[in-house]
Amino acid sequence: MKKLFTIAAAILMTASVWAQAPQKMSYQAVVRDASNSLITTQAVGMQISILQGSSSGTPVYVETQTLSTNANGLVSLEIGTGTLVSGDLTTIDWANDTYFIKTETDPTGGTGYTITGTSQLMSVPYALYAKESGSSTPGPQGPAGNDGADGADGADGNDGAVGATGSQGIQGIAGNDGAVGPQGPIGLTGPAGNDGVDGVDGIDGAVGATGSQGIQGIAGNDGAVGPQGPIGLTGPAGNDGVDGADGNDGAVGATGTFQSGTVAGQMLYWNGTAWVTVATGNEGQVLTFTGGVPSWTGGTPPTPNVTNATTGKIWMDRNLGASQVATSSTDAASYGDLYQWGRAADGHQIRTSGTTATLSGIDQPAHGDFITINSGNYDWRSPQNDNLWQGVSGVNNPCPSGYRLPTDTELEAERASWGTNNAAGAFGSPLKLPMSGYRNYSNGSLNNVGTFGYYWSSTVSGANSRYLNLDSSDASVFTDIRAYGFSVRCIKD
Repeated sequence: MKKLFTIAAAILMTASVWAQAPQKMSYQAVVRDASNSLITTQAVGMQISILQGSSSGTPVYVETQTLSTNANGLVSLEIGTGTLVSGDLTTIDWANDTYFIKTETDPTGGTGYTITGTSQLMSVPYALYAKESGSSTPGPQGPAGNDGADGADGADGNDGAVGATGSQGIQGIAGNDGAVGPQGPIGLTGPAGNDGVDGVDGIDGAVGATGSQGIQGIAGNDGAVGPQGPIGLTGPAGNDGVDGADGNDGAVGATGTFQSGTVAGQMLYWNGTAWVTVATGNEGQVLTFTGGVPSWTGGTPPTPNVTNATTGKIWMDRNLGASQVATSSTDAASYGDLYQWGRAADGHQIRTSGTTATLSGIDQPAHGDFITINSGNYDWRSPQNDNLWQGVSGVNNPCPSGYRLPTDTELEAERASWGTNNAAGAFGSPLKLPMSGYRNYSNGSLNNVGTFGYYWSSTVSGANSRYLNLDSSDASVFTDIRAYGFSVRCIKD
């Protein structure tokens, strides 16, 4: 996972004072970053303070300047010529106390000072002291004059030891939930259900009233002769005659067209003129006839799967919750859901589900929120339960019937069969694994979507669990906390 480091910069300073009376002092500093590299040819902002009495004493003079470092990281300035913040350089009593120069530097050229250095003025700025002495009587001979101009810089010394890493910063406030993503495409229409049972016949209506007698009609002509009456009963059968001689055998008929099937469960039926193949059905379907034509109806469609010929394992052909097989490593429709380790498909895995900081004391929380945590063992469940995703009978196994979470050993075997050990190899494998990102345990935010892929295994490791990590340059199996939201790819048991 990504960590943020605070880099403290250091500054190397040298200073000199003019020998004339003008109220300013010449000052030079070499600016370096935390890796001891020079910050060259770059604008820097500086605030210079003269402190009285100690390195944390009262500032008696403060000014700011904006300068540029040279090709050697050197910045040169004159104290007394900058923008005055407070104090008066001409009123400083150099003779009656010790003084320190404090510099604060912003390497970006602004006023957000992140580099600080303080050094004592080890000798009095003589020209300024003389200006304030008030005496015309020559004093004793002064100390030797300043050294001549500096020679060429010597070779840089060895880098100092790297300082200890600072403590972890306070967790920031959780950001607002992202906008709800667009609605996914409508799934295919399922097969039509069976016809319902016919309703009970309604009660017959009441018989209408008898009409009045009609007028007697004219007598009609005689009718035609009626049909012959039924034939009388057949008399008793006579005795059987003697059997005749057997006739000759008929010619052999042509060979029929019935043939062997091509897959298990295949059938043929006669449509009146030819044999026709009936497509194989799925688990739980029923063979029905409509207009004399058989077909399979009902049942549950099989889970789409792929087989890795190298490992011999059968897997779902897409991430759990994805609407399609990945067409690339960054195919958003193939990313699927993000599960916290050990949780069932209760709605928390949806990428836009709500969040709660209340831990669960049971295996199946009575809600579909993503549970956040920032302390302890970093698990959504307290106390932990290591047996939630163990095999097809795991308490919270989210996979379809007959499927389960893979072990870390099975994920390692798949990774070893790829052409390259990175995201390209993962997509080029039969599983076509995309880089679907993860959901943060501390606030539920989505991270690294399209640049990293994270896939849970069922294997536990102490208080944590194992997972497969992949990106554009590498792929490995690691251990991490269970409150993360990672992808799930199910394997057939």
